[in-house]
Amino acid sequence: MGERNIMSPFERKFGKYAIKNLSFILVFCYGVGYLLQLMDRSNILISFLTLNPYAILHGQVWRLVTWILIPPPGSGGLFLTLIMLVFYCSIGTSLERTWGTYRYNVYLFQGMLFTILGSFLLMGYCYLFQGEMIAYNTPEVFFAYISPVFSTYYINMSIFLAYAATFPEAQVLLMFFVPIKVKWLGIVYGIMLVFEFLGSSVFYKFAIAASLLNFLVFFLTSRSLMHLNPKQIHRRQEFKRDVRRNTGITKHKCAICGRTEVDHPNLQFRFCSKCDGNYEYCEEHLYTHTHIKRS
Repeated sequence: MGERNIMSPFERKFGKYAIKNLSFILVFCYGVGYLLQLMDRSNILISFLTLNPYAILHGQVWRLVTWILIPPPGSGGLFLTLIMLVFYCSIGTSLERTWGTYRYNVYLFQGMLFTILGSFLLMGYCYLFQGEMIAYNTPEVFFAYISPVFSTYYINMSIFLAYAATFPEAQVLLMFFVPIKVKWLGIVYGIMLVFEFLGSSVFYKFAIAASLLNFLVFFLTSRSLMHLNPKQIHRRQEFKRDVRRNTGITKHKCAICGRTEVDHPNLQFRFCSKCDGNYEYCEEHLYTHTHIKRS
């Protein structure tokens, strides 16, 4: 109930700005990034796109957006890369269809925001505890070296964890032929992230923490939906949209004919002072209606 109260006012105000088919846009960005990597074997161009907080503070503000173009690390070959892109597009579309466009937008952009904040927090940490290394390598070289840590890999991981939490009983084909429920893959991926967090350098810890924080916020604010299956969640979202679309709130309504200012913008409405109670009438029934008296 609390989650609904928090999300609904913002959704009513900003829901119309939500971007539909955001997964397709994200996958398209990955595709552009892969093409850039193929054309730029030296990674000189890619180095100007990474999420480098030091460079951002020195005027290269485009990095706040362009790091999204850098795709997750490939697992080998064009074919597997295409499979990965199709898979993430599919699960993202399923989440958007089930949660609603606004909620899915919030989840993705929240993850990106946490990643950006994580990169700046890491920069602050490095200045506090890695000062000698920064001075030895110069800040430009040091932060250019660690900036690829913040990539869309962990954004995709948080998308998959959200999918596993929403569709725990769904099945996928592991290695293309072994059917397995998504919840078990989600548990495995979650454990892998925890071990990766514990065993990785401090640079990766900030990136992983940003991803897990995004999923944690989602999980805590969605507990009221966890007992529902995806079809029930989808029906609830559709019902909300239908209510907003078809049940407009009006200021004036005639107690006799039921007409409102929405149906007839030029119609005048007045309350009757002789009726007991707050009864409002249109100009055609204001003087012709039978006064309502409480016995």
